[in-house]
Amino acid sequence: MDMTGEERIAAPREAVWAALNDPETLKACIPGCQSLTMKSPTELEATVKIKVGPVSATFNGEVTLSNLNPPESYTIAGEGKGGIAGFARGGADVTLTEEGSETLLSYTVRAEIGGKLAQLGARLIDSTSKKLASQFFADLTQRLNGGHNA
Repeated sequence: MDMTGEERIAAPREAVWAALNDPETLKACIPGCQSLTMKSPTELEATVKIKVGPVSATFNGEVTLSNLNPPESYTIAGEGKGGIAGFARGGADVTLTEEGSETLLSYTVRAEIGGKLAQLGARLIDSTSKKLASQFFADLTQRLNGGHNA
C-alpha cells in the first residue's frame, strides 16, 4: 500500500517539528496508541490497538527515525506484530514546509501487511489508513493550537 498526502497545520514549522518528535504528543495523537517509549533520540517502542473491519489487534513494534534534517524532514520506518492478526511494516518520508504562519506537512507512506489483515482487501485497508491519518492530523492540529484531546 502506498499513500501520499498533505496537511496544512496552523502552527510554525518549529512547533510542528517539536510535536512530531515528542513522545507524549505522539502518544496522544496516534489513534489507539496505548504506550510510546523513547529508547533513544531516533528509536521508539509502541503498542497500538487498531480495528480494521472485523479484525481487532494490538500491535507491538519499533519505530526508527532517519535522514533527520530538522526542522524540515525525516524518514520514519517501523514494524509491528499483531499476533494472529498479522504484521505491518513500512515507512514514511515527512517534509515540513513553512508557509507564513502555517506549516505544510507532506508525506509519502509505503506499507506492507500480512496475516489476517492482508486478507481484508486493499479497499478496506486504504480507507482505514486514510481515516487513521486524518484523525492523527486533526488531533495534532488541536494539540498544537492549545486544545486537549478527548
